Parts: sequence; C-alpha cells; structure tokens
Amino acid sequence: MRDGRLAERPPAPDRLPMPVVDNHCHLDVRRDDSPDVSLEQVIAEAAAVGVDRLVQIGCDLGSARWTVEAVDRHPALLGGVAIHPNEVPRHEAAGDLDATFAEIAGLARHPRVRVVGETGLDYYRTGPDGVAVQQEWFRRHIALAKELGLALQIHDRDAHDDVMRILAEEGAPDKTVLHCYSGDMTMARECVRRGYYLSFAGTVTFRSAKDLRNALAVTPTEHLLVETDAPYLTPTPHRGRANAPYLVPLTVRVMAATLNTDVPRLCRALSDNSEAVYGPW
Repeated sequence: MRDGRLAERPPAPDRLPMPVVDNHCHLDVRRDDSPDVSLEQVIAEAAAVGVDRLVQIGCDLGSARWTVEAVDRHPALLGGVAIHPNEVPRHEAAGDLDATFAEIAGLARHPRVRVVGETGLDYYRTGPDGVAVQQEWFRRHIALAKELGLALQIHDRDAHDDVMRILAEEGAPDKTVLHCYSGDMTMARECVRRGYYLSFAGTVTFRSAKDLRNALAVTPTEHLLVETDAPYLTPTPHRGRANAPYLVPLTVRVMAATLNTDVPRLCRALSDNSEAVYGPW
C-alpha cells in the first residue's frame, strides 16, 4: 500500500516576486493517489504564488479536445495539441493514423492553441518496431508547427541523438522547446547554438540531478523556460506526490541558485521568454 502521506497535497511555497509561466502541464490528468481538485482551484492556487499563466498540453485525442475546450473558458490558459510518441504505435496498430493526425491539425488551428506538442521520440517504452513510425510522426508534427507558425514542444526520452538529427534534417520551427530537458551540457550548448529553448522541470531539483544542473548552468537565461509537467515530476522536497502548477516556485528558486542569479531577474526572463514563444495570453 502506498504511504498515505503521498496523497496529501504539499503546502504552497512562498510567492515568487514576479509572475512566471508554467510552460507545460497536463491539467486534465489526475493521478490515482491525488485528491480531486477543480480546474478553477488549480488556476487560482498557481496565481496565488505568482504562476499566473499556464500552457496546457493535450497529447492524445481526448486530452487535445479537452485542451481546446479549457483554453476557451480560462484566460490564464494557452494550449498545445499533438499525439505523444508513445501513442503513435497504438494508432498505427489501429489503422487510424491519418484520421487522427487530421483531427490534431484541425484542433491546432484554434487561436488559443499556440503549441504543436508534445511530440518527439520516446525509446524508453517503445520497442524497436515502434521507432520508425515515431520518427515519421515527429516529422509530420514539425511540418505542422511550421505550417501554422506555432511553437513546437518536444518530448525526448532516451532519444537525444535522433531528436537532434531529425530537427536538423527537417529544419526546426523558429520557436522550438525541449520540454523537460534531460540532456547533458554538450547537448544544451548545441540547442542554444541552434536557437532552441530549454524547459526545466522538477527533475532539476532532484539530489541526483547534478548533470542536469550542469546543463542548466551553461544555458543563457534568454533560452530558459520552466514547467511542472504536472501531475508528474514533482520537485524536491515533495517528490513522489502529485505535482501541480502552484509548485513551480520550488523549481524556479533552484534554477536561480544554479545560475547564480537573483530570483526576480530569472522570473522576468522566464516570463519574457514564454511570451516570446507563445505570444500574449
């Protein structure tokens, strides 16, 4: 049985001195061990600690439809839609790849959807038979982002070399974001050279994440974003509990310490970068 304390919601951290954006969250997803909290409460709790804008990501058809409805109702939200790389082989097996992509492309045309994503490659759960179709769909999502002039948010798990190679081959959109950045210093420097944005999640706060903090340390602030990936990747000291946008300040403060910069300056950069990537809310 899971420790009952993990089901308790962490206390709110101290408010940030300037507002920032949670650049990637899944507000339609609820973990089995977490209490049911309304979307209105999630947004209000985040705003109370200085996280006043959120980018809601829908990465299957159901969540993409939910995302479009949510961004219509809530001014604090912008949206992203795509088919997650782990979902792609399932659609191939079902024989509905083209119909699924056509619906995603239609949803991406909503004026408050500003992201194609999360898309990319995930070799952690997908066996060798799923690699080719993941790569094909990554290319299709890249093309869609460029066609619509939207930002691209990339999921990259155990696939760094292929992600970077395909972006180079296809030509990355002008606004390309490595969601939940997980590469090393060398990759970070190459991403910056290419003009990509690196979005850091709660993983950067983990005690074991020295290599990730080293990558953060070599990334100029004008290339940085912050996210929760809620309800996943909860920052220290609440690792193991369900994540939520109101916990972003914990990650921001670790980022500021790693970069040896003050928190207000980093908040301003994170906010400015978010609006440069996604436009005004």
